[in-house]
Amino acid sequence: MKVTGKSIRAQSIDIARGPPDSTLWISVSQMADRMLRITTSPEFGNAARTRRDVLRIGGLGFLGLSLPGLLQLEANALPVTSAGSSKKRAKRCILFFMEGGPSHIDLWDMKPLAPPEIRGIFKPITTSVPGIQFCEHLPSWAPLAHHLTFVRSVTHSIVDHNAGSYYALTGRSPIENGQLVVASGPTNSPPYGSVLSHLKPSHPDMPDFVHLPELLFNNGNTIPGQQAGFLGPSHDPFLAGDPSQKNHRVPGLETPIELSLDRFERRTSLFKKIDQLLVRTRDHPDIDRMNTFYRKAISIITSPNAREAFDLSQEPEKVRSRYGINPHDAAAKAVRQFGGLPHLGQCMLLARRLIERGVRLVTVCTGHRFDQSWDTHRRHFPLLTQSLLPHTDQAFSALQEDLHTRGLLDDTLIVAMGEFGRTPRLGQITSLAGADATGRDHWPHCYTVLLAGGGIRPGFVHGASDRFGAYPARDPVRPEDIAATIYAALGIHPKQRILDTLEQPHTIADGNPILDLFETT
Repeated sequence: MKVTGKSIRAQSIDIARGPPDSTLWISVSQMADRMLRITTSPEFGNAARTRRDVLRIGGLGFLGLSLPGLLQLEANALPVTSAGSSKKRAKRCILFFMEGGPSHIDLWDMKPLAPPEIRGIFKPITTSVPGIQFCEHLPSWAPLAHHLTFVRSVTHSIVDHNAGSYYALTGRSPIENGQLVVASGPTNSPPYGSVLSHLKPSHPDMPDFVHLPELLFNNGNTIPGQQAGFLGPSHDPFLAGDPSQKNHRVPGLETPIELSLDRFERRTSLFKKIDQLLVRTRDHPDIDRMNTFYRKAISIITSPNAREAFDLSQEPEKVRSRYGINPHDAAAKAVRQFGGLPHLGQCMLLARRLIERGVRLVTVCTGHRFDQSWDTHRRHFPLLTQSLLPHTDQAFSALQEDLHTRGLLDDTLIVAMGEFGRTPRLGQITSLAGADATGRDHWPHCYTVLLAGGGIRPGFVHGASDRFGAYPARDPVRPEDIAATIYAALGIHPKQRILDTLEQPHTIADGNPILDLFETT
């Protein structure tokens, strides 16, 4: 959908960019828009609110309403969904986006009776669910399969990475005006985290939506579906960087002692100037929106809770080791040279720390480098064996175990998916990138999406692929349906409408929830 009309946000954007130390302001303000969104959410009704009302509601934390209390109030006010009669609802979500397209045939939907050029060289192993087999290189994950639901019949026709990623991350068609959506832009549909940021803001001193480790790029473009699009930059993800890097620091979360006197004075001056402007123009809707930026920025900068949440050094060494190898030892350095996912374990651990402290959604991706993706056009099996599968097996199994042990899995939705799968036949060419005899090309016609927790039915398989893993054999599912299922699990009606920055309405999801995925007891 093409959005037209004149935006009235330019003034606030220019102001935010102008001061000498605006980098911090922009990065932190993107996590803002708190109190105004709360007061206009369905839970609070649609009546117009005054600035006094906003401040009163925003001050609830000072009156003793802690994060658990806030979440309890929210649980009692969730909208009715179509997800059966399930009483469980997810309060937060961790999305593992396996960018590049993982091979379903070589991971979770193996075809051991198919010809060699289809089944490949991996052997299946049993899991904790009778009849479900994993690849032999997922030995830590296989015993935890009983927590998972497998949707084995996801299908679409987009073979482009950028457009396919947009489809997966938003659940919206990547075709607009007859053209594929291949670049991030202000009229894009928002990803799941941005919608949650808009409808269900997190604790006041924490970001709503975090993306790890960094935005994905391909062919010179930021892959669409990662940023807030028509919801505006206030709902963009907070980019926390790679927590596996030595001396990792999150931009903008320095302690006061780490700030130079000059930088502190510039920030203070910026805040004073913005506050003066807000007083003079307090009735302007976009300035009111900027006010929420300002308040949120101050809240996060001064929050010990935010700094503590991002600090992995507080985790015991054995926990960090369980999630993944030490990123600075010799083995990790060798893996980094090869490609792979040495950062994945620490990203998953940070995701757990963030969601248990109030962040609504954390996306964990492969990373900026394409040699760290699942795009295995060549050397398919060596890449999987030496790099991709060992890190995934260790990190994802650690996350599942950790959430279960901490009692967080029941109200935390986990999703693992790529933008598509890989070709059933080795060497089959379906894209401009092609594949040689050692690789698998792009294959959107049938692939698998995994879900767990948050009221999702455990140890369940929905749909099936045919004997070659090429096409759905029954119960086909579109990305739109995956999106509707995710929203339903999070207590959001997928047909609910949201307004863009120009006050135009958009339905959250066009698909239908997969009802048999939800527990009903």
